Amino acid sequence: MPLTPTPKVWMDGELVDWEEAKVHVLTHSLHYGLGVFEGIRAYPTSSGPAVFRLSDHVSRLFSGAHILGLEMPFSRAQIIDGIKSVVRESGLGACYIRPIVYLGYGEMGLNPMLCGVNVAIACWPWGAYLGDEGIANGIRLKVSSWARHDPRAMPTAAKGTGMYVNSSLAKVEAVRAGYDEAILLTTDGHLSEGTGENVFVVRRGQLLTPPPSSVGALEGITADSVRRIVDDLGIGRVAESLLRRTDLYMAEEAFLTGTAAEIVPIASVDDRIVGTGKPGPITRAVQEEFRRAVRGEVDRYKDWVEHVT
Repeated sequence: MPLTPTPKVWMDGELVDWEEAKVHVLTHSLHYGLGVFEGIRAYPTSSGPAVFRLSDHVSRLFSGAHILGLEMPFSRAQIIDGIKSVVRESGLGACYIRPIVYLGYGEMGLNPMLCGVNVAIACWPWGAYLGDEGIANGIRLKVSSWARHDPRAMPTAAKGTGMYVNSSLAKVEAVRAGYDEAILLTTDGHLSEGTGENVFVVRRGQLLTPPPSSVGALEGITADSVRRIVDDLGIGRVAESLLRRTDLYMAEEAFLTGTAAEIVPIASVDDRIVGTGKPGPITRAVQEEFRRAVRGEVDRYKDWVEHVT
């Protein structure tokens, strides 16, 4: 989906024109992939655009920078203000927001400690990442031939920029084979996550998800929201469990969660129909409550939305 420019990008504390938001070709993170980022969404509400779980996303950004040894040059409050400012400047009622922390120009080589840390924030209009059809009727999934990072090789608790080479390889493989998305396994064959989404599986009426710390999956903020929604709806608590690809094949229903993807039903995996091949009742209930929550329509989730004005 091509980018649609918006008026301003926040770069190291200053708003600059979209076309002038540039970095040097010898920017360290461009060569070595050491950086962290977030994907955040703002939604329309009755009181104007509001950012979904803004403070939680910013906290994860700071945690990721800490894990990778990047010293943030701005406070949490400054980053939150920067995010709100680019959304305000955009004039959009809904948008996707991308803060990124990266090592800039000044030193080349594997030792990054002499490079300065830079921060940029942009936003743009972005519809359903896996398509409106996918949200409505489910997507076709392929188990990737690429394994998810082992946590002993990469700090998978951080949303690191270079780590997404793994996701891109899996995504391209799936799309070229005619599927909508890929699911990655650990090196010992357990379900990990999608290329940018957590996975939930309903088996014998129980909603299950892989434990992030065991399978190299990111602790998703949308996934955390789903846990709360499931509990509040009386569906039952989400249980963490090590799962195999066959658990997806035999599931009554399954779905992916993520900021970009939102809540997407899984219709099939490796050409095996999941359940009836249509979104199941648990998936539909979670989708609808999440849709209302992000728009500030559910009182008990009011603290999840932060208005930009």
